[in-house]
Amino acid sequence: MTDLEKNVREKFRYITNTLIKEQLTITTMESCTSGLVASLLTDTEGASAVLKGAFITYSNEAKIKQNVPADVIERFGVYSKETAREMALAAKRAYGADIAIGVTGTMGNVDPANNDSTPGEVFFAIAHKEGTESFHISVPVQDSRYEYKLFVAGAIAEEITRVI
Repeated sequence: MTDLEKNVREKFRYITNTLIKEQLTITTMESCTSGLVASLLTDTEGASAVLKGAFITYSNEAKIKQNVPADVIERFGVYSKETAREMALAAKRAYGADIAIGVTGTMGNVDPANNDSTPGEVFFAIAHKEGTESFHISVPVQDSRYEYKLFVAGAIAEEITRVI
């Protein structure tokens, strides 16, 4: 296990245990991380008490089917803070969770299905009781798709930790 993976797993263990202790629920709508955030949340025993459910919406069509407004994707692009925000809000509404994560972006290569694709640019949002916050990160080149996902999950974990 790499240092990155060990660090990210520790963060999510802390998050899940804190959510359990605080009796808070969480959901995700993930694109570029392909469900890794939800998976990391459930690696801690007792996670079923806090993870309400999750969506993997890798395509634009999947996002729209889960109530991300098509006009937001058309106006701002699928890779945008606005789309990440709508993903978080749609997941929060769908599951009635206290906290919801939306994440979209391009990892190591250009997405042939979307002309607004810039490798290494990721957008995520966290909807919680205080409102919805959107973030943009530039991911440095990684050795594998998994390491790209871990890097992004680690950045998301930092922000979740701040709001719980």
